[in-house]
Formats: sequence, structure tokens, C-alpha cells
Amino acid sequence: MLTQATPAVYLNIPTNGDLQDDVPSDTSETVTPVSQRSLESIPESHESASLTRSEESKTQSVSAAASSTRPPSTKVPHTRPDDSSLVYNKFILYENKLRFFIVASNTSDSLHRIIKIDRTSHEDLQVQDDGIVYSGKEMTRVLKMLEDGNKTYGGLGKARMFFGIAGFVRFTAGWYMITISKRSVVALVGGHYIYHCENTDIMPVCFNHKVDKPAEEQRLMNIFKQVDMSKNFYFSYTYDLTSTLQHNLTRAGLPPSKRWMFNDRYAWNHYMVTAPFRNSETRTVQAHWLQPLIHGHVDQAKLTVLGRVIFITLIARRSRHHAGARYLKRGVNDEGNVANEVETEQIVSETLTTPFYYPAPRTSPGQSQGRRPSPNFTSYVQYRGSIPIYWTQETNSMSPKPPIEISVMDPFYTAASRHFDDMFTRYGTPVMILNLIKKREPQPRESKLLDEYTQCVRYLNQFLPPNKRMVYRAWDMSRAYKEKTQDVIGYLEDIAEESIQMTGFFHSGPEPYSHCPLDDEGHADMPWRSTMSLQNGICRTNCVDCLDRTNAAQFVFGKRALGHQLYALGVVDTPNLAFDSDAVNMLTEMYHDHGDSLALQYTGSALVNRVETYRRMPHWNSHSRDIIENLRRFYANSLLDADKQTAINLFLGVQLDRSLTRTPQRGMYQRWFREEHLEPAYVLEDCAKGIDQFVNSRADYWIEYYRPLLFTSLGKHFAFSMNSTLKLPGKTARDVNYSPFLPHHNASSHHPRLMDGVRRWIQVGSVTAAGSRSSFVDRGTDPKSKKSKTSAEPDPYSTEAFAIQLLNPVVSEEEEAEYQE
Repeated sequence: MLTQATPAVYLNIPTNGDLQDDVPSDTSETVTPVSQRSLESIPESHESASLTRSEESKTQSVSAAASSTRPPSTKVPHTRPDDSSLVYNKFILYENKLRFFIVASNTSDSLHRIIKIDRTSHEDLQVQDDGIVYSGKEMTRVLKMLEDGNKTYGGLGKARMFFGIAGFVRFTAGWYMITISKRSVVALVGGHYIYHCENTDIMPVCFNHKVDKPAEEQRLMNIFKQVDMSKNFYFSYTYDLTSTLQHNLTRAGLPPSKRWMFNDRYAWNHYMVTAPFRNSETRTVQAHWLQPLIHGHVDQAKLTVLGRVIFITLIARRSRHHAGARYLKRGVNDEGNVANEVETEQIVSETLTTPFYYPAPRTSPGQSQGRRPSPNFTSYVQYRGSIPIYWTQETNSMSPKPPIEISVMDPFYTAASRHFDDMFTRYGTPVMILNLIKKREPQPRESKLLDEYTQCVRYLNQFLPPNKRMVYRAWDMSRAYKEKTQDVIGYLEDIAEESIQMTGFFHSGPEPYSHCPLDDEGHADMPWRSTMSLQNGICRTNCVDCLDRTNAAQFVFGKRALGHQLYALGVVDTPNLAFDSDAVNMLTEMYHDHGDSLALQYTGSALVNRVETYRRMPHWNSHSRDIIENLRRFYANSLLDADKQTAINLFLGVQLDRSLTRTPQRGMYQRWFREEHLEPAYVLEDCAKGIDQFVNSRADYWIEYYRPLLFTSLGKHFAFSMNSTLKLPGKTARDVNYSPFLPHHNASSHHPRLMDGVRRWIQVGSVTAAGSRSSFVDRGTDPKSKKSKTSAEPDPYSTEAFAIQLLNPVVSEEEEAEYQE
């Protein structure tokens, strides 16, 4: 990628119909798991349109035949192929020796489209779309005509259902089509389902697939399959997963250069959906056939607050640029793309109403008002990525921590300037940089990067306007934890609060009225936000690998942002959330899964240091688990990363695209940024108009989401079976009346250690000489104790006090009562 904004990339396929090239607006229709009713079951007793065409002729299209034979009285609800209300989530494949026929259907099986893929050519991929939307009866007649016209070549064959086309790929000869054969629902955002790709099928397009080099073809196929598309690939038919919620809702109010229908930076199958049609001379239209896939992590859970249901969604998008394995992809490339680049979005929404809008208010007869944006959606975006300078780590030696070498010394930091200019374009200003690498080491390793990175930011900042400069925070997080001189989590929370106050977060509506108390004269006592809130700017977090320390820091940022998001929704009275509460515990587990997924993708092992480690509350088996994960990471980096990198390059088309990449051009040394990129990425007035346009023109989905005629059960409903705070270990039905924001332990006391719990169990379970159980309580509060409470006590941090505590452990009445429960 260049330093400019990510351009709009459309999934286009050739068509032989004379259709307009209008860019379709985004759709908010939402899909549910489809029924298994096939197209052949549609009754043919009624009159329907007929289509006569000869399948032996390759030049005559289905479009011309259908348009000439459809009766004038036939009414189809939607006839424009680029209508945003057309959502297809079920696909049926018919095949014979000459062609693939793929029928796309919506959830209710009322609207259909069809494409034809030629199977006779080894070199060219010929896909034809007739550009017509058919009703059920019309599609039944079309399939019957195709069955009769292709009897010589085996008819239409057995129908095969799948759930989307992930793209096309070619190795040495012939094309392969990749289809999504299995999916599962993982999240629900504003009525839009988000799916996880559970399984894919790779099938040759050409019927007589002849390969001149079968050994090479099989080798490349095996390498390609090493990228497991059944893990951590996600898609949605109606929601743009490659962009943030703020961008999706306000897209209509953005400049034309930012109105992309999907962000190709995070679409990992971008090469597979664009390369087959790159040299096509046929006119193209927007396709409904190819699904953009993101690679990363998606998780969702619900927070039950005294009857109110809050959805917390975590979406991590991994960039396809400069992607690869740990030691083979470090630092930055010439285009300004960094390794291990991940955009993490935290969406918090209240499900009072499902869609992104409220219904239009009641008005007097003759007056009409549009819908209102729902104020129940918030989001906060974070960013992680490798240090944007040229540095490498050679894995030739058997050292688990290879030495770090700065491979290129660029005094003008050209690659870093392109990287930060691109961040200004996408996120706006200000940009906070949180650098967590080590400052002091016995053998300089990470500290080399610290000095160079600090000098880089200092050099680039001197040319920026004072109010647009990057905010740089360098903090040795590892040393602060080991020396126990600082509260690691508390310090990170202070930085998180500073960052959130600088960048803000997205809220689709005004503050609740409860935040605007009035005095006796009817005036507001404090400022009240009556408009939506936007996030301009971002916090960029990094350590060396952007894994363990970065994930712990991003959790603290997410926790702080969760408090502000819940406060903006009117759920809590203060944005300060206590640790050890159900809400924070659930968020901790979500960020653990988030960090484990990203670590497995980058290094081949899960996280080593988790949030509990930096809170000094490690689990009893954490040390052995850390050793196992370190060994697993060392094995993967030493023996498996080379093959993994080759597979990723082949999957992303890196080698094939290298000749098409432009020659890097050195920019200006002082004016390394563009003035227009320093402007706010999201302007309040424009975004307010954009979200109003969205809810009034592109938010209809009720037929797709609410299906009253479909019999189902609550157990199969995703929103009902979703993980929640009421499903945490130890929770019962009576906890529905318990606030998830209350801490389980007294905040002023230290957290119980492992041996404290063992001693408590021994004392409670001990039997006295008389045969009765004795409870061990605090002698200072026991009235029967003969020891005076006012007696001189030693220093609690002295060796004497520590020895007395070990010999005479104390359990308070509150702790004992809690244990007895």
C-alpha cells in the first residue's frame, strides 16, 4: 500500500448485460441460517415466465432470452441487479461437462440470480451474469429450460449447496474455485450476522483439468492449503467487516476517496477475487457472488444489567500487507506497511431495538418524518503494529531470542513517514504512540529499537504543526512489573484515560438525559452532549512482538473505553469500572481469546504473559504453562515459519503481484505529510448527514432478519445462546438481580493468594480435641480473645511480622462467611 488512503475496490465480474456501473449503496439486510428447501421444490402449477435459449451457443445470454419472454404482467419485487436490498446468502451449484451454473437466493427463497462459468477453457476464466433478478417461479422455469437444453452434456447434475465464493486461484494451469461449504454464526451487530468460515472446498473449474507439471501443481496446492481457511476467517453478507462501525454508518458523509465499499487492506482474499478479472475487457458490475474475508478474531458476549442486555463485540482485523511469520516479517517495508498490523474494534451496544435506527416519530396526518439513528451503538478502535523502522532478527542460531539488528539506517525515516501519513489518512489526528519495549538490558537488544524509534518520532514531529504532533509515550512495562515499583495496570489506565480524552470514541447519538441534571431554574448544571460523538485519532501500541505486553495494554484501554461506552449509553453512573466484577472478568476473557488468536497466527503459540501476570495474580499453573508456550513458540519459529511464510505469500499473491508494485519514490524530507491528511478524518456535520441518510435508505432488513413463518427454538437462536455474564462459572439464576459491576472482593484488601486459600481450608476443616469444628477468625475483632487490640504490633513489612503471619494465619469473618457460602 502507498501512503494514500486505501482505495475503493469492488468485487467485479464480467457480464454481457448492458447494465449501469453505479456503485451500490451499502445494505443493512441481515441473514439468518437458511432453510434447506431447494429450488426444485418451488411449485410450477402457476403461470411463470419462460426462457428459451440454446445452451450450445456461447454468445446468446440468458438476459436477452429472459427479458424477451417475461410477460408484462409479471411483477418482481426488485428488478435492479445492483439494488442494495438484494441480499443473497445461499448458493446452489449445478454442473455438467461444459459449465457451472450457480444460483444465488435470498433467505426467503423469493429472489434469485444466476451466473454461468465456462468449463472448457484452461487459460481464461469466463464468468457471465445475465443481470436479471428472478422470482421463484421464474427461476424454476429457467432451471427446467437449462436441464432440457443440456441433456447431451449430462443435464444440470446434482445440486450442491454452499454459502459463498471466496475467490478463484490458479497455480500452473487452470483455475480453481474456492467455495464456503460450512459456516457458523459468531456475532450479531445491529441485526447483521457475522459468520465464521468453518470449511471450504477447492474445485477445478475446467472439466478436463490437464496439468503439464503435476508434481509442481500438487506442491503449490499443498502449500496453499497450509493457510487453514477453517480457522479465524470471518465474513458477513450485509455488514462490511473490513471497516469500522463509525465508517459504515457515516460512509455517505465522507469524502468520495473514503467511500469504499470494503477496505482491501483487511480483505485477505483480495487477490483471489480481483486477480482473475484483472485483465478482463468485458464491462463489469458489482458482484453479489464474492465474499470478502477478514483474518483475525471476532468474539461477542452479552452483559446482563438488571434486565438490560448489552452486547460487547470484539473484532480484530489483520492487515494483508507485510503479513507473515514472526521472525520473517519485522519492522516496516518500503511502502510504509508494518508487520503484525491489527486493528481492534470494541463495539458496545444495547439491544433495546435491533437495528441501527429508531422508527419515525408519530406525526400529525399529512406530515412525514424520517427515521432517527439509534443512540444505542458505540465503538472504540485501537491499533497495534511492529516498530516502523527497518530491523530484522536472524534465526540461524539456536538462541530462543535472536539478536536484533537495524538493517537500514535511514536518517530521514522515509518508510516511517509513509506509515504515519497513512495513519493520519485513515484515523485522523491526534495519534498516540505507546511504546512498551525495554529501556535497560544487560545485553542491549530491545533498547536498540527504543533509541531509534524515539529519534524517529522526534524527527518527524518537528515538522508537524504543534497541535497535530504525535504524542509519544515510552514506558518499560517489563521492568516496572519485575521491580514492583509501579502499579502496572494503574499506570496504563492513566494513559488510557488520556488517550480516550484525546481521540474520543464513536457514539451514534446524544448523551442520555440522565447526564443533564437541571437546577431549580431549569438550566443544566453541567455540559451535556446533544450530538453524536466521533473518534478522530487512535492509540498505536507496540512492544517487540506486539503480543503479550501489547495485549495486556490493549485490555486496559478496552476496559477504560468500556466504562465510557457504558456511561454514554446510560448504563452506569461513572465510567470507572472495578476489577473482579463480572463485567470486567468477561472482558478479560474476551481479550485473552483475542490475544491467543493473534499470537497463534503470528508466532504459532498462545500468549505467554496474560493480564493476571501484570496484575500480580498469576494462576498456580502459570509458570509451567509459560514454559510450554515458550517451547512451542521456539519450535514453530525455528522449524515451521519458513513454510508458513511461503503459504501466506502464495495465498496473498505476494510473489505474483511483485512485478505490479510501483517503484518506491522518496518523498519530501520536511513535508513528509499531506496537509489534507491532518484534517479530521470524520467531521461531525458531514457524519450526522451520513448517518441520517444511512438509516433512511440502507437499513431495511426486517424480511431477512425477522422470519415469523420459520419454526425454530430458542436454543438455536444465537442471541439466546450467546455467552454472557450469567454463564460465568459459579453463576445461578438468582444472579440476574446482581449488578455485574460490583467487585467480588473488597477493593481495599489484597487479593487472596494461593496459600491463604489452602490455610483457610485447613483451618475450617480442622477438628478440635472436643470433636467440634473451630472457626478461625480475626483475633483483633474477637471479643473472647485475651490479646489486647491496642498492643504494640511490629512493622507489617518486617521479617517478624511475616513470620507471625505464617505461623498464625488470620481469616476475617467476611472471608469466612464468603467461603461458607
